[in-house]
Amino acid sequence: MSYFLYLLRCADGTFYCGVTNDLEKRLYAHNFLKSGAKYTRSRRPAALAYSKRFRTKGAALKAEWKIKKLSREEKMKLVSVSRSARLRDAKE
Repeated sequence: MSYFLYLLRCADGTFYCGVTNDLEKRLYAHNFLKSGAKYTRSRRPAALAYSKRFRTKGAALKAEWKIKKLSREEKMKLVSVSRSARLRDAKE
């Protein structure tokens, strides 16, 4: 089983970081269900800004802890670099 670290950009421009084993289901919950995080319920819609797959839950949780310690500017840079890499890979 894989685990995903994800970073959401909420409607108010803030970020929310979490870990899940079913990314699509969790994104749906954040945007449409009461089982989404309390933080994102009042800041909908929340869009996926960044995600990374991990083999173990422990590794994903460790990465989540590191991202939560980043400043807003550092999170924005992470999203920007990730997006640039995806666009570059799509062109190849």
